[in-house]
Amino acid sequence: MKDGPHIARVAALIGDNARADILTALMADRALTATELAGIAGVTKQTISGHLAKLLDAGLIEVDAQGRHRYFRLAGRDVAHLLESLMGVAFRTGAVRLRSSPREPALRKARVCYDHLAGELAVAAFEAMLMRGWFAARVGELSLTGAGRAAFEAIGVDVSVPGSSRRPVCRMCLDWGERRHHLAGGVGAALLQRMYAAGWAHRQKDSRVVVFSAEGEKAFREVFLLD
Repeated sequence: MKDGPHIARVAALIGDNARADILTALMADRALTATELAGIAGVTKQTISGHLAKLLDAGLIEVDAQGRHRYFRLAGRDVAHLLESLMGVAFRTGAVRLRSSPREPALRKARVCYDHLAGELAVAAFEAMLMRGWFAARVGELSLTGAGRAAFEAIGVDVSVPGSSRRPVCRMCLDWGERRHHLAGGVGAALLQRMYAAGWAHRQKDSRVVVFSAEGEKAFREVFLLD
């Protein structure tokens, strides 16, 4: 039987080293130019055009034009979820880069996973939320409880998601470094934005790394009782 979506084309597109680097760079939920992506992927400007055209045609990325400039980003959260899952499998099976990056410890501690927080701190915080009854978890399902809604509102996190929105209020996302789950969905995204607004952390330039200040990490740990 050969019914249903044809995954080989998408898999082949992601399997190319340069295109994999492009997609990984766009996991930071920030639009980048073709020139920036060429530098990240280590290819020429002419070559990057071909790669971007294939990714656009497959619906994996999208482009915004502003004047003379074109900015590329992932086509949606489902693409980001697919990439994060692939990273988890690659990490589990030992498919890692031969040269460990200086940023690797920082990436494992705290990083952006498209639009929410991932890494050691995110996993620890999510497990603390579960133990405190902020969420009810079942196989393949996560729901926000009344206690969780009150707790998030108390720290200034808006947990409302428009009824017309297709994104889930909350969901579990498998963390490639910890091999356990962190919080994603509308609540996960709102929490990360609240952390930025409170000055607890900021995104490192040209990286997915999230850097906490000493006071910010202390506040984060106090909120989620991580110590």
